[in-house]
Amino acid sequence: MAAPIGWMPLQLQCRRLLLSRRLKAKLRITEARFSSTEAAAAVLKEQQVPASDEASATEVSARKKTFREMLSERLEQAQRTVLIDCISKINEKKFLKYLSSHGNIKNHFFYESYGTYAVVEFSEKDSIASLQDVAGTPQFKDECPVPFKSRIFTLTLKSPQSQASDQVPVHRHKLSTVPLEELIRKLCNADNVSEQLHMLTEEYQLTEENTKLRFLTCSLIQDIAGAYFPNCIVKPFGSSVNSFGKLGCDLDMFLDLNEIGKSTTRRKTGAFNLQYQMKRAPSVRVATQRILYVIGEFIDNFGPGCVGVQKILNARCPLVRFSHQPSGFQCDLTSNNRIAMQSSELLYIYGSLDPRVRALVFGVRCWARAHGITSSIPGAWITNFSLTMMVLFFLQRKNPPIIPTLDHLKELADVQDKQVIEGHDCTFVSNLNKIKPTGNTQSLDVLLGDFFEYYGNFAFNKYSLNIRKGKEQNKPDSSPLHIQNPFEQSLNISRTVNMTQLERFITLARESAWLLQQDKGPSSSSDQPWGMVALLPAVTAKNAGKDARRKKGTTSERIKGLLESLKMNNPSNGERTFSTWVR
Repeated sequence: MAAPIGWMPLQLQCRRLLLSRRLKAKLRITEARFSSTEAAAAVLKEQQVPASDEASATEVSARKKTFREMLSERLEQAQRTVLIDCISKINEKKFLKYLSSHGNIKNHFFYESYGTYAVVEFSEKDSIASLQDVAGTPQFKDECPVPFKSRIFTLTLKSPQSQASDQVPVHRHKLSTVPLEELIRKLCNADNVSEQLHMLTEEYQLTEENTKLRFLTCSLIQDIAGAYFPNCIVKPFGSSVNSFGKLGCDLDMFLDLNEIGKSTTRRKTGAFNLQYQMKRAPSVRVATQRILYVIGEFIDNFGPGCVGVQKILNARCPLVRFSHQPSGFQCDLTSNNRIAMQSSELLYIYGSLDPRVRALVFGVRCWARAHGITSSIPGAWITNFSLTMMVLFFLQRKNPPIIPTLDHLKELADVQDKQVIEGHDCTFVSNLNKIKPTGNTQSLDVLLGDFFEYYGNFAFNKYSLNIRKGKEQNKPDSSPLHIQNPFEQSLNISRTVNMTQLERFITLARESAWLLQQDKGPSSSSDQPWGMVALLPAVTAKNAGKDARRKKGTTSERIKGLLESLKMNNPSNGERTFSTWVR
Protein backbone atom coordinates (compact mmCIF):
# COMPACT_ATOMS: atom_id res chain seq x y z
CA MET A 1 0.00 0.00 0.00
CA ALA A 2 1.44 3.39 -0.99
CA ALA A 3 1.97 6.13 1.54
CA PRO A 4 -1.11 8.33 1.80
CA ILE A 5 -0.72 11.83 0.38
CA GLY A 6 -0.55 14.65 2.87
CA TRP A 7 0.19 12.56 5.94
CA MET A 8 2.52 14.19 8.46
CA PRO A 9 4.35 12.14 11.13
CA LEU A 10 2.99 12.77 14.62
CA GLN A 11 5.50 14.61 16.76
CA LEU A 12 4.92 12.87 20.07
CA GLN A 13 7.64 12.86 22.71
CA CYS A 14 7.23 9.13 23.29
CA ARG A 15 10.39 7.29 24.34
CA ARG A 16 10.13 3.60 24.97
CA LEU A 17 11.02 2.30 28.44
CA LEU A 18 12.01 -1.29 29.15
CA LEU A 19 9.04 -3.33 30.31
CA SER A 20 9.62 -4.79 33.75
CA ARG A 21 8.83 -8.36 34.78
CA ARG A 22 6.15 -7.00 37.07
CA LEU A 23 4.33 -5.38 34.15
CA LYS A 24 4.53 -8.60 32.14
CA ALA A 25 3.07 -10.54 35.04
CA LYS A 26 0.28 -7.99 35.30
CA LEU A 27 -0.41 -8.42 31.59
CA ARG A 28 -0.71 -12.19 31.97
CA ILE A 29 -3.25 -11.65 34.75
CA THR A 30 -5.09 -9.14 32.57
CA GLU A 31 -5.30 -11.57 29.64
CA ALA A 32 -6.65 -14.25 31.91
CA ARG A 33 -9.24 -11.83 33.17
CA PHE A 34 -10.23 -10.80 29.63
CA SER A 35 -10.95 -14.41 28.73
CA SER A 36 -13.31 -14.76 31.68
CA THR A 37 -17.02 -14.86 31.06
CA GLU A 38 -17.39 -11.97 33.48
CA ALA A 39 -16.38 -9.77 30.56
CA ALA A 40 -19.76 -8.04 30.61
CA ALA A 41 -18.76 -6.37 33.85
CA ALA A 42 -15.05 -6.16 32.96
CA VAL A 43 -14.52 -8.12 36.13
CA LEU A 44 -11.49 -7.32 38.22
CA LYS A 45 -12.59 -9.51 41.12
CA GLU A 46 -14.28 -12.87 41.22
CA GLN A 47 -18.00 -12.62 41.82
CA GLN A 48 -19.37 -13.60 45.22
CA VAL A 49 -22.14 -16.21 45.44
CA PRO A 50 -24.63 -16.30 48.33
CA ALA A 51 -24.04 -19.08 50.85
CA SER A 52 -27.52 -20.50 50.23
CA ASP A 53 -26.51 -21.20 46.64
CA GLU A 54 -23.30 -23.12 47.38
CA ALA A 55 -24.47 -26.28 45.63
CA SER A 56 -25.36 -24.49 42.41
CA ALA A 57 -22.26 -22.28 42.67
CA THR A 58 -20.02 -25.35 42.50
CA GLU A 59 -21.70 -26.46 39.31
CA VAL A 60 -21.62 -22.96 37.76
CA SER A 61 -17.96 -22.40 38.62
CA ALA A 62 -17.04 -25.48 36.58
CA ARG A 63 -18.41 -23.82 33.45
CA LYS A 64 -18.83 -20.37 31.99
CA LYS A 65 -21.71 -18.33 33.37
CA THR A 66 -24.51 -17.38 31.05
CA PHE A 67 -25.64 -13.80 30.59
CA ARG A 68 -28.81 -14.47 32.59
CA GLU A 69 -26.85 -16.03 35.46
CA MET A 70 -24.57 -12.99 35.56
CA LEU A 71 -27.56 -10.64 35.57
CA SER A 72 -29.34 -12.60 38.30
CA GLU A 73 -26.31 -12.56 40.61
CA ARG A 74 -25.68 -8.87 40.09
CA LEU A 75 -29.31 -7.90 40.64
CA GLU A 76 -29.50 -9.92 43.86
CA GLN A 77 -26.23 -8.37 45.03
CA ALA A 78 -27.60 -4.88 44.39
CA GLN A 79 -30.67 -5.59 46.54
CA ARG A 80 -28.35 -6.04 49.55
CA THR A 81 -26.48 -2.78 48.92
CA VAL A 82 -26.88 0.82 50.12
CA LEU A 83 -25.43 4.14 48.97
CA ILE A 84 -24.14 6.57 51.60
CA ASP A 85 -23.21 10.23 51.11
CA CYS A 86 -20.21 10.68 53.43
CA ILE A 87 -18.08 13.57 54.59
CA SER A 88 -14.94 14.14 52.50
CA LYS A 89 -12.67 12.89 55.28
CA ILE A 90 -13.83 9.95 57.35
CA ASN A 91 -12.35 7.34 59.68
CA GLU A 92 -12.96 4.23 57.61
CA LYS A 93 -12.61 1.77 60.50
CA LYS A 94 -15.15 3.61 62.66
CA PHE A 95 -17.44 3.99 59.65
CA LEU A 96 -17.44 0.23 59.04
CA LYS A 97 -17.78 -0.56 62.74
CA TYR A 98 -20.87 1.66 62.95
CA LEU A 99 -22.51 -0.01 59.95
CA SER A 100 -21.53 -3.49 61.12
CA SER A 101 -23.88 -3.12 64.06
CA HIS A 102 -26.70 -3.61 61.53
CA GLY A 103 -25.22 -6.70 59.90
CA ASN A 104 -22.17 -8.26 58.30
CA ILE A 105 -20.59 -6.13 55.57
CA LYS A 106 -19.55 -8.19 52.57
CA ASN A 107 -17.94 -5.47 50.49
CA HIS A 108 -17.54 -1.70 50.29
CA PHE A 109 -15.78 1.03 48.34
CA PHE A 110 -15.72 4.83 48.03
CA TYR A 111 -15.97 7.08 44.96
CA GLU A 112 -16.41 10.76 44.08
CA SER A 113 -19.60 12.23 42.55
CA TYR A 114 -20.97 15.54 43.84
CA GLY A 115 -19.25 14.56 47.07
CA THR A 116 -17.77 11.40 48.58
CA TYR A 117 -20.02 8.35 48.43
CA ALA A 118 -19.71 4.85 49.84
CA VAL A 119 -21.24 1.72 48.33
CA VAL A 120 -21.82 -0.82 51.10
CA GLU A 121 -22.93 -4.38 50.41
CA PHE A 122 -24.39 -6.36 53.32
CA SER A 123 -24.52 -10.14 53.51
CA GLU A 124 -28.24 -10.09 54.29
CA LYS A 125 -31.03 -7.91 52.95
CA ASP A 126 -32.48 -7.56 56.48
CA SER A 127 -29.51 -5.38 57.42
CA ILE A 128 -30.87 -2.62 55.19
CA ALA A 129 -34.20 -2.61 57.05
CA SER A 130 -32.25 -2.33 60.32
CA LEU A 131 -30.32 0.64 58.93
CA GLN A 132 -33.52 2.32 57.72
CA ASP A 133 -35.08 1.95 61.17
CA VAL A 134 -32.43 4.19 62.78
CA ALA A 135 -32.19 6.73 59.94
CA GLY A 136 -33.80 10.07 60.63
CA THR A 137 -35.61 12.57 58.44
CA PRO A 138 -33.54 15.59 57.30
CA GLN A 139 -34.58 19.05 58.45
CA PHE A 140 -34.45 22.04 56.09
CA LYS A 141 -34.85 25.68 56.99
CA ASP A 142 -37.07 26.85 54.14
CA GLU A 143 -38.03 23.59 52.43
CA CYS A 144 -40.00 20.46 53.22
CA PRO A 145 -38.48 16.99 52.73
CA VAL A 146 -40.42 14.42 50.70
CA PRO A 147 -40.83 11.39 53.03
CA PHE A 148 -39.58 8.65 50.69
CA LYS A 149 -37.49 5.95 52.40
CA SER A 150 -34.81 4.99 49.91
CA ARG A 151 -31.48 3.18 50.20
CA ILE A 152 -29.55 6.42 49.78
CA PHE A 153 -28.39 7.87 53.10
CA THR A 154 -26.41 10.88 54.30
CA LEU A 155 -23.83 10.36 57.05
CA THR A 156 -22.64 13.25 59.23
CA LEU A 157 -20.59 13.61 62.41
CA LYS A 158 -22.42 14.29 65.67
CA SER A 159 -19.51 16.38 66.97
CA PRO A 160 -17.58 17.68 63.92
CA GLN A 161 -15.07 19.77 65.87
CA SER A 162 -14.06 17.09 68.40
CA GLN A 163 -13.87 14.37 65.75
CA ALA A 164 -12.16 16.39 63.00
CA SER A 165 -8.60 15.30 63.87
CA ASP A 166 -9.64 11.64 63.64
CA GLN A 167 -10.74 11.84 60.01
CA VAL A 168 -8.52 11.03 57.01
CA PRO A 169 -9.17 10.95 53.24
CA VAL A 170 -10.25 7.55 51.89
CA HIS A 171 -9.29 5.90 48.60
CA ARG A 172 -11.80 6.75 45.89
CA HIS A 173 -12.27 4.50 42.86
CA LYS A 174 -12.26 6.13 39.45
CA LEU A 175 -15.43 6.54 37.41
CA SER A 176 -13.88 7.95 34.23
CA THR A 177 -11.12 7.06 31.78
CA VAL A 178 -7.61 8.48 31.90
CA PRO A 179 -6.85 11.47 29.62
CA LEU A 180 -5.56 10.51 26.17
CA GLU A 181 -2.12 12.00 26.85
CA GLU A 182 -1.72 9.86 29.97
CA LEU A 183 -2.90 6.80 28.08
CA ILE A 184 -0.28 7.42 25.39
CA ARG A 185 2.49 7.56 27.98
CA LYS A 186 1.38 4.17 29.31
CA LEU A 187 1.14 2.65 25.84
CA CYS A 188 4.74 3.66 25.16
CA ASN A 189 5.87 1.16 27.81
CA ALA A 190 4.53 -1.86 25.93
CA ASP A 191 6.58 -4.32 23.89
CA ASN A 192 4.20 -4.69 20.97
CA VAL A 193 0.79 -3.66 19.62
CA SER A 194 -0.94 -6.60 21.32
CA GLU A 195 0.23 -5.37 24.71
CA GLN A 196 -0.85 -1.84 23.84
CA LEU A 197 -4.38 -3.00 23.03
CA HIS A 198 -4.64 -5.01 26.25
CA MET A 199 -3.38 -2.01 28.24
CA LEU A 200 -5.89 0.25 26.52
CA THR A 201 -8.71 -2.16 27.34
CA GLU A 202 -7.58 -2.33 30.95
CA GLU A 203 -7.74 1.46 31.23
CA TYR A 204 -11.06 1.94 29.42
CA GLN A 205 -13.23 -1.00 30.47
CA LEU A 206 -15.79 -0.84 33.25
CA THR A 207 -14.27 -1.71 36.60
CA GLU A 208 -15.83 -4.09 39.10
CA GLU A 209 -16.78 -1.14 41.32
CA ASN A 210 -18.31 0.80 38.43
CA THR A 211 -20.37 -2.22 37.42
CA LYS A 212 -21.66 -2.67 40.97
CA LEU A 213 -22.65 0.99 41.07
CA ARG A 214 -24.58 0.62 37.80
CA PHE A 215 -26.59 -2.33 39.11
CA LEU A 216 -27.19 -0.50 42.40
CA THR A 217 -28.53 2.54 40.53
CA CYS A 218 -30.94 0.30 38.63
CA SER A 219 -32.00 -1.27 41.94
CA LEU A 220 -32.68 2.18 43.43
CA ILE A 221 -34.89 3.09 40.45
CA GLN A 222 -36.61 -0.28 40.86
CA ASP A 223 -37.54 0.75 44.41
CA ILE A 224 -39.30 3.78 42.91
CA ALA A 225 -41.06 1.84 40.15
CA GLY A 226 -41.99 -0.83 42.68
CA ALA A 227 -44.28 1.67 44.39
CA TYR A 228 -46.59 1.18 41.40
CA PHE A 229 -45.53 -2.24 40.15
CA PRO A 230 -44.34 -4.32 43.15
CA ASN A 231 -42.95 -7.24 41.09
CA CYS A 232 -41.16 -5.18 38.44
CA ILE A 233 -37.43 -5.49 37.75
CA VAL A 234 -35.16 -2.72 36.48
CA LYS A 235 -32.18 -4.17 34.59
CA PRO A 236 -29.22 -2.49 32.93
CA PHE A 237 -28.65 -3.23 29.26
CA GLY A 238 -26.37 -2.05 26.48
CA SER A 239 -22.85 -0.89 27.36
CA SER A 240 -23.25 -1.57 31.08
CA VAL A 241 -23.55 -5.33 30.59
CA ASN A 242 -22.55 -6.30 27.03
CA SER A 243 -18.79 -6.52 27.86
CA PHE A 244 -17.86 -3.52 25.67
CA GLY A 245 -18.78 -0.71 28.07
CA LYS A 246 -16.34 2.15 28.61
CA LEU A 247 -15.92 4.10 31.84
CA GLY A 248 -18.20 7.12 31.67
CA CYS A 249 -20.77 5.59 29.31
CA ASP A 250 -24.48 6.20 29.89
CA LEU A 251 -26.62 3.82 31.92
CA ASP A 252 -29.48 2.31 29.89
CA MET A 253 -32.23 0.75 32.03
CA PHE A 254 -34.99 -1.66 31.10
CA LEU A 255 -38.20 -1.66 33.17
CA ASP A 256 -39.26 -5.31 32.98
CA LEU A 257 -42.93 -5.81 33.87
CA ASN A 258 -43.08 -9.34 32.50
CA GLU A 259 -43.05 -10.96 35.93
CA ILE A 260 -46.16 -9.11 37.09
CA GLY A 261 -49.12 -11.47 37.22
CA LYS A 262 -46.97 -14.58 36.95
CA SER A 263 -47.38 -17.10 39.75
CA THR A 264 -44.98 -19.83 40.78
CA THR A 265 -47.81 -21.62 42.57
CA ARG A 266 -49.39 -24.40 40.59
CA ARG A 267 -52.97 -23.57 39.74
CA LYS A 268 -55.56 -25.80 41.35
CA THR A 269 -57.94 -27.73 39.16
CA GLY A 270 -61.58 -26.84 39.52
CA ALA A 271 -64.48 -25.07 37.93
CA PHE A 272 -63.04 -21.55 38.15
CA ASN A 273 -60.11 -19.43 36.87
CA LEU A 274 -58.87 -16.44 38.83
CA GLN A 275 -57.22 -13.46 37.12
CA TYR A 276 -56.19 -9.93 38.07
CA GLN A 277 -58.49 -7.15 36.97
CA MET A 278 -56.39 -4.65 35.02
CA LYS A 279 -56.85 -1.37 33.19
CA ARG A 280 -56.83 -1.58 29.40
CA ALA A 281 -54.81 0.46 26.91
CA PRO A 282 -55.36 0.74 23.13
CA SER A 283 -51.91 -0.72 22.32
CA VAL A 284 -48.63 -1.84 23.84
CA ARG A 285 -47.03 1.46 22.83
CA VAL A 286 -49.72 3.51 24.55
CA ALA A 287 -49.43 1.36 27.69
CA THR A 288 -45.64 1.86 27.65
CA GLN A 289 -46.03 5.62 27.26
CA ARG A 290 -48.48 5.84 30.16
CA ILE A 291 -46.31 3.71 32.43
CA LEU A 292 -43.16 5.71 31.69
CA TYR A 293 -45.02 9.00 32.15
CA VAL A 294 -46.09 8.03 35.68
CA ILE A 295 -42.67 6.62 36.60
CA GLY A 296 -41.02 9.75 35.18
CA GLU A 297 -43.24 11.97 37.31
CA PHE A 298 -42.36 9.97 40.42
CA ILE A 299 -38.63 10.11 39.66
CA ASP A 300 -38.84 13.86 39.03
CA ASN A 301 -40.79 14.69 42.19
CA PHE A 302 -39.70 12.05 44.70
CA GLY A 303 -36.52 10.34 43.45
CA PRO A 304 -33.52 11.30 45.66
CA GLY A 305 -30.68 12.70 43.57
CA CYS A 306 -32.59 12.48 40.26
CA VAL A 307 -32.43 15.75 38.30
CA GLY A 308 -33.03 16.98 34.75
CA VAL A 309 -35.87 14.52 34.12
CA GLN A 310 -37.14 14.44 30.52
CA LYS A 311 -40.08 12.29 29.41
CA ILE A 312 -39.37 11.56 25.73
CA LEU A 313 -42.48 9.51 25.03
CA ASN A 314 -42.97 10.04 21.29
CA ALA A 315 -39.62 8.56 20.29
CA ARG A 316 -39.47 5.23 18.47
CA CYS A 317 -38.58 3.72 21.83
CA PRO A 318 -40.28 5.87 24.53
CA LEU A 319 -37.94 6.70 27.40
CA VAL A 320 -37.37 8.75 30.52
CA ARG A 321 -33.98 10.49 30.60
CA PHE A 322 -32.44 11.90 33.78
CA SER A 323 -29.21 12.46 35.65
CA HIS A 324 -28.61 10.42 38.79
CA GLN A 325 -26.31 12.70 40.76
CA PRO A 326 -25.33 10.28 43.56
CA SER A 327 -23.89 7.82 41.02
CA GLY A 328 -22.89 10.38 38.41
CA PHE A 329 -24.64 8.47 35.60
CA GLN A 330 -26.74 9.86 32.77
CA CYS A 331 -29.68 7.42 32.70
CA ASP A 332 -32.24 6.37 30.09
CA LEU A 333 -35.17 4.29 31.34
CA THR A 334 -37.30 2.40 28.83
CA SER A 335 -39.81 -0.45 28.85
CA ASN A 336 -40.99 -3.07 26.35
CA ASN A 337 -37.55 -3.08 24.69
CA ARG A 338 -36.67 -6.78 24.77
CA ILE A 339 -34.79 -6.84 21.48
CA ALA A 340 -32.19 -4.47 22.92
CA MET A 341 -31.83 -6.85 25.88
CA GLN A 342 -31.22 -9.75 23.47
CA SER A 343 -28.63 -7.65 21.63
CA SER A 344 -26.81 -7.03 24.91
CA GLU A 345 -26.65 -10.77 25.52
CA LEU A 346 -25.38 -11.44 22.00
CA LEU A 347 -22.52 -8.97 22.41
CA TYR A 348 -21.79 -10.40 25.86
CA ILE A 349 -21.36 -13.83 24.25
CA TYR A 350 -19.07 -12.54 21.50
CA GLY A 351 -16.98 -10.59 24.01
CA SER A 352 -16.61 -13.69 26.18
CA LEU A 353 -15.48 -16.10 23.47
CA ASP A 354 -11.98 -14.75 22.82
CA PRO A 355 -9.93 -12.03 24.59
CA ARG A 356 -8.89 -10.57 21.23
CA VAL A 357 -12.49 -9.55 20.46
CA ARG A 358 -12.81 -6.97 23.24
CA ALA A 359 -9.23 -5.73 22.87
CA LEU A 360 -9.71 -5.06 19.16
CA VAL A 361 -13.07 -3.35 19.70
CA PHE A 362 -11.66 -1.07 22.42
CA GLY A 363 -8.66 -0.23 20.22
CA VAL A 364 -10.75 0.62 17.16
CA ARG A 365 -13.18 2.69 19.22
CA CYS A 366 -10.35 4.66 20.83
CA TRP A 367 -8.85 5.32 17.39
CA ALA A 368 -12.23 6.41 16.02
CA ARG A 369 -13.01 8.79 18.90
CA ALA A 370 -9.54 10.35 18.76
CA HIS A 371 -10.05 11.12 15.04
CA GLY A 372 -13.60 12.41 15.47
CA ILE A 373 -15.13 9.52 13.54
CA THR A 374 -17.49 8.91 16.46
CA SER A 375 -19.07 11.55 18.67
CA SER A 376 -21.22 11.81 21.78
CA ILE A 377 -23.43 14.28 19.89
CA PRO A 378 -26.20 12.72 17.77
CA GLY A 379 -25.49 13.22 14.09
CA ALA A 380 -24.22 11.61 10.89
CA TRP A 381 -21.21 9.99 12.53
CA ILE A 382 -20.53 6.27 12.74
CA THR A 383 -21.69 5.04 16.16
CA ASN A 384 -19.78 2.87 18.61
CA PHE A 385 -22.28 0.09 18.01
CA SER A 386 -21.72 0.23 14.25
CA LEU A 387 -17.94 0.05 14.82
CA THR A 388 -18.42 -2.94 17.11
CA MET A 389 -20.49 -4.70 14.45
CA MET A 390 -17.80 -3.94 11.87
CA VAL A 391 -15.16 -5.53 14.10
CA LEU A 392 -17.35 -8.61 14.68
CA PHE A 393 -18.03 -8.97 10.95
CA PHE A 394 -14.30 -8.66 10.19
CA LEU A 395 -13.48 -11.39 12.74
CA GLN A 396 -16.12 -13.65 11.16
CA ARG A 397 -14.43 -13.16 7.78
CA LYS A 398 -11.02 -14.35 8.97
CA ASN A 399 -9.82 -17.80 7.89
CA PRO A 400 -10.47 -19.66 10.08
CA PRO A 401 -13.14 -17.43 11.67
CA ILE A 402 -12.37 -16.10 15.15
CA ILE A 403 -16.04 -15.85 16.14
CA PRO A 404 -19.10 -17.71 14.76
CA THR A 405 -21.97 -16.21 12.81
CA LEU A 406 -25.31 -15.54 14.45
CA ASP A 407 -26.87 -18.30 12.34
CA HIS A 408 -24.35 -20.78 13.78
CA LEU A 409 -25.19 -19.63 17.32
CA LYS A 410 -28.85 -20.24 16.46
CA GLU A 411 -28.04 -23.81 15.35
CA LEU A 412 -26.48 -24.48 18.78
CA ALA A 413 -29.53 -23.16 20.67
CA ASP A 414 -31.68 -25.35 22.92
CA VAL A 415 -35.45 -25.24 23.23
CA GLN A 416 -35.22 -22.85 26.20
CA ASP A 417 -33.12 -20.47 24.08
CA LYS A 418 -35.88 -19.89 21.56
CA GLN A 419 -36.88 -16.21 21.51
CA VAL A 420 -39.33 -14.62 19.10
CA ILE A 421 -39.92 -10.95 19.95
CA GLU A 422 -42.48 -8.89 18.05
CA GLY A 423 -42.24 -11.37 15.19
CA HIS A 424 -38.43 -11.24 15.01
CA ASP A 425 -36.38 -14.40 15.53
CA CYS A 426 -33.89 -13.56 18.32
CA THR A 427 -32.82 -17.14 19.02
CA PHE A 428 -29.20 -18.03 19.78
CA VAL A 429 -27.38 -20.30 22.21
CA SER A 430 -26.98 -18.95 25.76
CA ASN A 431 -24.62 -21.68 27.01
CA LEU A 432 -21.11 -20.46 26.22
CA ASN A 433 -19.66 -23.92 26.81
CA LYS A 434 -21.40 -25.24 23.70
CA ILE A 435 -19.42 -22.90 21.44
CA LYS A 436 -16.13 -24.38 20.24
CA PRO A 437 -13.05 -22.15 20.50
CA THR A 438 -11.48 -20.90 17.30
CA GLY A 439 -8.38 -22.40 15.72
CA ASN A 440 -7.22 -18.95 14.56
CA THR A 441 -4.10 -17.85 16.46
CA GLN A 442 -3.34 -14.52 14.75
CA SER A 443 -2.01 -11.85 17.09
CA LEU A 444 -3.68 -8.52 17.74
CA ASP A 445 -0.76 -6.85 15.94
CA VAL A 446 -1.82 -8.60 12.73
CA LEU A 447 -5.56 -8.25 13.32
CA LEU A 448 -5.45 -4.48 13.86
CA GLY A 449 -3.58 -3.89 10.61
CA ASP A 450 -5.81 -6.33 8.74
CA PHE A 451 -8.93 -4.56 10.07
CA PHE A 452 -7.86 -1.21 8.64
CA GLU A 453 -6.76 -2.73 5.34
CA TYR A 454 -10.00 -4.73 5.01
CA TYR A 455 -12.28 -1.71 5.46
CA GLY A 456 -9.93 0.65 3.64
CA ASN A 457 -10.63 -1.43 0.52
CA PHE A 458 -14.19 -2.59 1.25
CA ALA A 459 -16.78 -2.00 -1.49
CA PHE A 460 -19.23 -0.02 0.64
CA ASN A 461 -20.99 1.15 -2.53
CA LYS A 462 -22.05 -2.42 -3.34
CA TYR A 463 -22.22 -4.49 -0.19
CA SER A 464 -23.85 -4.55 3.21
CA LEU A 465 -22.46 -6.16 6.40
CA ASN A 466 -24.44 -8.99 7.99
CA ILE A 467 -23.16 -10.76 11.12
CA ARG A 468 -26.06 -13.21 10.92
CA LYS A 469 -24.59 -14.73 7.75
CA GLY A 470 -20.99 -13.59 8.18
CA LYS A 471 -20.67 -12.50 4.56
CA GLU A 472 -21.19 -9.49 2.33
CA GLN A 473 -24.61 -9.05 0.77
CA ASN A 474 -25.88 -6.73 -1.92
CA LYS A 475 -27.10 -3.44 -0.47
CA PRO A 476 -30.89 -3.15 -0.40
CA ASP A 477 -30.79 0.66 -0.57
CA SER A 478 -28.53 3.59 -1.39
CA SER A 479 -27.31 4.30 2.16
CA PRO A 480 -23.55 5.07 2.18
CA LEU A 481 -23.02 2.51 4.96
CA HIS A 482 -25.38 -0.42 5.40
CA ILE A 483 -25.03 -2.72 8.43
CA GLN A 484 -27.95 -5.06 8.85
CA ASN A 485 -29.67 -5.15 12.22
CA PRO A 486 -29.01 -8.70 13.48
CA PHE A 487 -32.59 -9.18 14.71
CA GLU A 488 -34.80 -6.61 12.98
CA GLN A 489 -33.28 -7.57 9.64
CA SER A 490 -35.07 -4.96 7.55
CA LEU A 491 -33.35 -2.16 9.49
CA ASN A 492 -29.97 -0.56 8.83
CA ILE A 493 -28.24 0.31 12.11
CA SER A 494 -26.00 2.86 10.34
CA ARG A 495 -28.69 4.60 8.30
CA THR A 496 -27.78 8.09 9.64
CA VAL A 497 -24.16 7.93 8.42
CA ASN A 498 -23.56 10.23 5.45
CA MET A 499 -21.03 9.88 2.64
CA THR A 500 -18.69 12.51 4.08
CA GLN A 501 -18.24 10.59 7.33
CA LEU A 502 -17.85 7.25 5.55
CA GLU A 503 -15.17 8.67 3.24
CA ARG A 504 -13.30 10.05 6.28
CA PHE A 505 -13.40 6.62 7.87
CA ILE A 506 -12.08 4.94 4.70
CA THR A 507 -9.28 7.50 4.28
CA LEU A 508 -8.17 7.19 7.90
CA ALA A 509 -8.38 3.38 7.73
CA ARG A 510 -6.04 3.37 4.73
CA GLU A 511 -3.63 5.75 6.42
CA SER A 512 -3.63 3.64 9.60
CA ALA A 513 -3.05 0.42 7.65
CA TRP A 514 -0.07 2.03 5.92
CA LEU A 515 1.33 3.34 9.21
CA LEU A 516 1.16 -0.10 10.81
CA GLN A 517 2.86 -1.66 7.78
CA GLN A 518 5.73 0.82 8.09
CA ASP A 519 5.90 0.46 11.86
CA LYS A 520 9.14 -1.01 13.19
CA GLY A 521 8.02 -1.29 16.78
CA PRO A 522 9.52 0.35 19.87
CA SER A 523 13.07 1.62 19.80
CA SER A 524 14.97 3.02 22.77
CA SER A 525 16.95 5.31 20.44
CA SER A 526 13.99 6.95 18.71
CA ASP A 527 11.42 9.53 19.71
CA GLN A 528 9.01 8.45 16.99
CA PRO A 529 5.60 7.14 18.11
CA TRP A 530 4.83 3.55 17.20
CA GLY A 531 1.95 1.07 17.16
CA MET A 532 -1.36 2.38 18.49
CA VAL A 533 0.29 5.63 19.60
CA ALA A 534 1.21 6.48 15.99
CA LEU A 535 -2.46 6.12 15.05
CA LEU A 536 -3.75 8.63 17.64
CA PRO A 537 -3.79 12.32 16.58
CA ALA A 538 -2.81 13.63 20.02
CA VAL A 539 -0.09 16.10 20.94
CA THR A 540 1.44 16.58 24.35
CA ALA A 541 1.45 19.94 26.13
CA LYS A 542 5.14 20.25 25.30
CA ASN A 543 4.40 20.25 21.59
CA ALA A 544 1.16 22.25 21.78
CA GLY A 545 2.76 25.55 20.84
CA LYS A 546 4.83 24.04 18.03
CA ASP A 547 1.80 22.45 16.39
CA ALA A 548 -0.73 25.21 17.13
CA ARG A 549 -1.21 26.08 13.47
CA ARG A 550 -1.81 22.45 12.49
CA LYS A 551 -4.22 21.97 15.42
CA LYS A 552 -6.14 25.08 14.47
CA GLY A 553 -6.62 23.74 10.95
CA THR A 554 -7.70 20.35 12.25
CA THR A 555 -10.19 21.97 14.64
CA SER A 556 -11.65 24.06 11.84
CA GLU A 557 -12.12 20.96 9.69
CA ARG A 558 -13.89 19.14 12.53
CA ILE A 559 -16.20 22.11 13.18
CA LYS A 560 -17.09 22.21 9.49
CA GLY A 561 -17.75 18.48 9.55
CA LEU A 562 -19.89 18.91 12.67
CA LEU A 563 -22.03 21.63 11.09
CA GLU A 564 -22.42 19.65 7.88
CA SER A 565 -23.46 16.53 9.78
CA LEU A 566 -26.01 18.43 11.84
CA LYS A 567 -27.51 19.94 8.69
CA MET A 568 -27.81 16.56 6.98
CA ASN A 569 -29.22 14.79 10.02
CA ASN A 570 -32.32 16.00 11.84
CA PRO A 571 -33.18 13.75 14.81
CA SER A 572 -36.76 14.18 16.02
CA ASN A 573 -38.17 14.18 19.53
CA GLY A 574 -35.09 12.60 21.08
CA GLU A 575 -35.64 9.43 19.04
CA ARG A 576 -32.96 6.80 19.50
CA THR A 577 -32.17 4.12 16.97
CA PHE A 578 -31.39 0.51 17.70
CA SER A 579 -27.65 1.19 17.53
CA THR A 580 -27.76 3.75 20.33
CA TRP A 581 -29.75 1.43 22.58
CA VAL A 582 -27.10 -1.29 22.56
CA ARG A 583 -24.01 0.86 21.92
